[in-house]
Amino acid sequence: MTPSQLRAFHLVARESGFSGAARAAGLSQPSLSAQVKALEVAYGVRLFERQGRRVRVTELGQGLYSITARLFAAEDEARALLGGALNLTRGHLRIAADSATHVMPLLARLRERHGGVTFSLRIGNSAEVLRFLLDYETDIAVMARQVSDPLLHATELRRDRLVLFVPRGHALARRRRVPLSTLAGNDIVLRERGSITREVFEQTLAGAGIQPRSLFEVQTREAVREAVAAGFGIGVVFESELGEDPRFHGLQVADAALAVAEYAVCRREHRRSGLVRAFFDAAGDQSAPDLPAAG
Repeated sequence: MTPSQLRAFHLVARESGFSGAARAAGLSQPSLSAQVKALEVAYGVRLFERQGRRVRVTELGQGLYSITARLFAAEDEARALLGGALNLTRGHLRIAADSATHVMPLLARLRERHGGVTFSLRIGNSAEVLRFLLDYETDIAVMARQVSDPLLHATELRRDRLVLFVPRGHALARRRRVPLSTLAGNDIVLRERGSITREVFEQTLAGAGIQPRSLFEVQTREAVREAVAAGFGIGVVFESELGEDPRFHGLQVADAALAVAEYAVCRREHRRSGLVRAFFDAAGDQSAPDLPAAG
């Protein structure tokens, strides 16, 4: 086993293919493939299942990837420690977030400081975003789920609140605030399970003993909006995500605490790596763009 073989395996697993890994490494695809093949032959194992131009990591390969992710993260951390965050001129940061609205201002701030840094942004619900982080599929998670895992480092970014919204022609569109009891017997449109929006709202309803007529579950925020526009029920969304859409009217819940905090989270072992540290520095910068405060 050589460092170059491990690096080749790591890149192919991370990029889910030899072509993407070759581009990321600046190597030829045959060279990268030869390194991986040599590693497999040396130990008589299969690390990938080849599927056309893409590959699938085997169960053994997944175990190895969890090790190489830690190994190369430590290498990056050592390089960042020696070079210093101010020397960041290039690099790629992988972010997973449960809302693009909450993370974009931070990425814009980071790009101002380090113009050579590139980003990839993956959107999912809070449960998915946390899994991406724990499985080394992303460097940073931005989500509304609080964590207490000692392996993770988290900092609060901001607070938002859940609000309701209805079509402009809805009977509630003449009001600005409603009691939670208004939802009894009404149809509600919510995100899928694993979403903090869904979790917080269902807990609030259950605590108040309020039973809606039905819950219409959809997979994305965009689908929630379209379902509400089509008349499937009252929608629930973070206030900062409602935006200006002439189709909808927003409603605050007058008698329920629907404030939710948003957190930036990384694996503690990555906290001092240059790109991750730069992200958290931007998150803690008071001059970063303000987002709507919870009420």
